[in-house]
Amino acid sequence: MSTLPDRLSNDPGSPFYDEALLSQGIGIRFKGVEKTNVEEYCVSEGWVRVSLGKTLDRRGRPLTMKLTGPVEPYLRSTTALDAATPRD
Repeated sequence: MSTLPDRLSNDPGSPFYDEALLSQGIGIRFKGVEKTNVEEYCVSEGWVRVSLGKTLDRRGRPLTMKLTGPVEPYLRSTTALDAATPRD
């Protein structure tokens, strides 16, 4: 299993974009709560950038807001397998 990067973005124009990693399915826990609208995250700096509904900026990209707090990225596929595995 590979470790997740410190920073990742789902914007193809960003230097932190990684299509191969994003296709595996990345989950984000922010302040202990599952977030599904994360556009970008940085673990070391402790922030996520979340989209604000369907609102777009003047360039046609989702309008985002930066939130600070503890960030925990994980691979969704391995978590789903762990949850499905019965434990004694």
